[in-house]
Amino acid sequence: MFASVGTLEELFREKLQELYDAEHQILKALPMMIEAATSQELKRAFDMHLRQTQGQIGRLEQVFRRLDMDPRGKVCTSMRGILAEGEEIVAMRADPEVKDAALIAAAQHVEHHEIVAYGTLRAWARQLGHHDMAQVLQQTLTEEEQTDRQLTQIAEQAVNLRAMRS
Repeated sequence: MFASVGTLEELFREKLQELYDAEHQILKALPMMIEAATSQELKRAFDMHLRQTQGQIGRLEQVFRRLDMDPRGKVCTSMRGILAEGEEIVAMRADPEVKDAALIAAAQHVEHHEIVAYGTLRAWARQLGHHDMAQVLQQTLTEEEQTDRQLTQIAEQAVNLRAMRS
């Protein structure tokens, strides 16, 4: 996995490629999650995140252009595993409210992975002197944190309460 990494700059570039792959995996998974959700508020949150993800991919592509590198080349195996769990939730037979609660948990697992990845890459960008890239990564990190808070609010104020009653 890291056989070619000898410097922090190389590690930064590899992890950017993995994150780019992760974002594409998420982009493919979100329509399935939108379809599986029954809560209209949750569907809207997933749809908003789908649109945000498209913008986040565009911002990552800006970073790759600045680095003069191909964004493809690495696979994010951890995101594959996280999304495989999400697919199991989509396929499970459960009360719709309970399924929505499980979908939120799966989505927050994705968000937390992204928060860690963007936070780490932003820190490395700063340390490597890529301050313009750090700002781009910070913008996406802020969006991911907002999405996580929104999912928590939907869960605590609506979905989990309905799931408890079902």
